[in-house]
Amino acid sequence: MNGTPKMIQPSYLLKLTWPVFVELILQMLVGNMDQFMVGQYSQLSVGAIGNANQILNVLIITFSVISTAAMILISQYLGANDRQKVHQLYTLSFVVNTVLSLVIGAVLLLCSGPIFQLMRVPAELMKESQQYISIIGGCLFLQAMQLTLSSFFRSHAMMKESMIVSVVINIVNVGGNLVLINGRFGLPALGVVGAAISSNLSRIAGLAIMFWIFYKKLEARFSLRYLCPFPQNMLRQLLHIGLPSGGESLSYNMTQIFIMTFVNLFGSVSINTKVYASMFAMCSYLFSSAIGQASQVIVGYLVGAGDLKSTNRQVWYTCKLSMLVSLIVATALFVLSKPIFGIFTSDPEVIRLGAVIMLIEIFLEWGRSVNIVMVRCLQAAGDIRFPVTLGILSAWTVAVLGGYLVGVVAGWGLVGIWIAMACDECIRAVVFLFRWKSGAWKNKSFVQPKEKMAPEQA
Repeated sequence: MNGTPKMIQPSYLLKLTWPVFVELILQMLVGNMDQFMVGQYSQLSVGAIGNANQILNVLIITFSVISTAAMILISQYLGANDRQKVHQLYTLSFVVNTVLSLVIGAVLLLCSGPIFQLMRVPAELMKESQQYISIIGGCLFLQAMQLTLSSFFRSHAMMKESMIVSVVINIVNVGGNLVLINGRFGLPALGVVGAAISSNLSRIAGLAIMFWIFYKKLEARFSLRYLCPFPQNMLRQLLHIGLPSGGESLSYNMTQIFIMTFVNLFGSVSINTKVYASMFAMCSYLFSSAIGQASQVIVGYLVGAGDLKSTNRQVWYTCKLSMLVSLIVATALFVLSKPIFGIFTSDPEVIRLGAVIMLIEIFLEWGRSVNIVMVRCLQAAGDIRFPVTLGILSAWTVAVLGGYLVGVVAGWGLVGIWIAMACDECIRAVVFLFRWKSGAWKNKSFVQPKEKMAPEQA
């Protein structure tokens, strides 16, 4: 059955987008709820979790190398109606990500101290930063499994199922935080340690549901027979897609570690402002991320089915909607910045600095809304290397080097760093728009279409 007419309807895109949007909000709350609830326990602990999350975000990107590639390939194979390849991808990507996560988790347990020293984390934050990252890092395989299973669901347009899992994860996480951070029911107050334990417990609960959905609704199984003989060609294809795709995100998160290192030089006011401002900024680009992920599934299917004209219309519509929503949200956050910061802190310096940062954030979010959508759509179309090349060059020269020169050398502090990050996002946005318009993404599909089939029919 040809699913193309349904896939290109704006209503179908929005149908896929809203569950992803809700899921991303809930995922954001898992980490940010830790910071908010720990902030009631100790303001120093907020900075400790913020520094730990900078490292964790980079490591989690390594798992997205395989999961993102699997999602792109599964979407294209669904469009080409090649079920055998789809089932083989399940086992291969899950096994590779699980093994990789165990290795990385072990390295993190051994090396967290030296890493934080390189980041120049203040001495008063060092102990709690190491405690948090050790507990979360020791169970990093939970996040790897969750990311991989989520990529399977999204390839099949099962966005609501992923959203339900996120609801459960957040309920368990908040309940665990209430009991463990400040101490309830006779348990000792564990602070940062309690927040980390609660996060791990919530992910265990989420994984249990995801496995049930995988076996029941997808009627799929992991089977070692797909690895005998080992599918070297498929692994190479995953890495060919995933390494550049993950490289763009990895490069970005590495720049954030360097930027956090600069911010640590400015003291606790700038550190806490950066943590809170980054948390609020996520509200601006969550919709862009959601609609970008939904569009990536559709673009992958359309490209696999050979419908390039519909692909082009889909991407431009997605990009325009992403920009509109992000600008509205970013502007609202600036207007309401002082009362919003006031919810999380009573420090007048943090509130004042935060208002300035949120003004710059309006310009930053215009660029980021374009970049998120364009990167995902270029990847789904098979144009893999260009996004990572541009991302590395721009982020390191404009955001990092520019941030150092303006923020540290020129003495503009956090404001200078945020201006440099905004310039980076806007420059990349303009280049990506021209890249898509040039049509260089055409004829880069990884599969040849057979009989067309919509994801939900697979």
